[in-house]
Amino acid sequence: MPLKASPSDQALLLDLQRLDTSLQQLAHRAKALPQNASLAEIDASTASLRVRLTTEQGIWEDARLELGRIESDVAIVETRLARDRDRLQSSSSPKDIQALEGEIVALTKRQSDLEDIELDVMDRVEHLGATVAATRAELDAFASSRHGIETAKAESLTEIDAERVHAIADRATIDGRVPADLLALYERQRERYGVGASLLRARVSSASGVELTGNDLAIVRSAAPDDVLICPTSDAILVRTDESGI
Repeated sequence: MPLKASPSDQALLLDLQRLDTSLQQLAHRAKALPQNASLAEIDASTASLRVRLTTEQGIWEDARLELGRIESDVAIVETRLARDRDRLQSSSSPKDIQALEGEIVALTKRQSDLEDIELDVMDRVEHLGATVAATRAELDAFASSRHGIETAKAESLTEIDAERVHAIADRATIDGRVPADLLALYERQRERYGVGASLLRARVSSASGVELTGNDLAIVRSAAPDDVLICPTSDAILVRTDESGI
């Protein structure tokens, strides 16, 4: 036996459908927030920067280790020079004096060469350190931007959630007024086809946007007001009102 329900009960389905559509739109809004794309872009840039920073820090650390080795070599040469100069002052042997003087000349040359290298490496360490600092600053800027975007996203989600809670409460109120068999049919059609109820206005089904003509329109016209009809173009429950134009 075909399902029957009073026109007023069928009209309640339009309110249910409106709220279900609103809930779907709210879910879509939550997924499509502009902040989501911004956060994804920031995360991608941050990941790339972190890889770059790791490389830069490795090069910087190698340069600092190199500088440490050179500074150690300079210190060793300075110690040997000081020792040879002390020995030269106290030596009376011409042969020892000659040997010490030759070694002092060689050490002095070595010291000069090392100090030149030391200056070059110090400049490189300073430059590499500045590069690392700049990359860290970029990361800090992205982190700050991300925090601001996350805050804005949280505010938007709070607004959406408030609307969702309100819509769910309204839906529960209407849900309780719809006869169980009619509600079951509505839920089944909505699950299968995406829309549970469609308003027939001026012979056009709101769910499909298609005008009913010919045999379909004749079936609607001949149906009793409490007959529950299925829209031939959307498979939703077709709700008739004074606006239906039939």
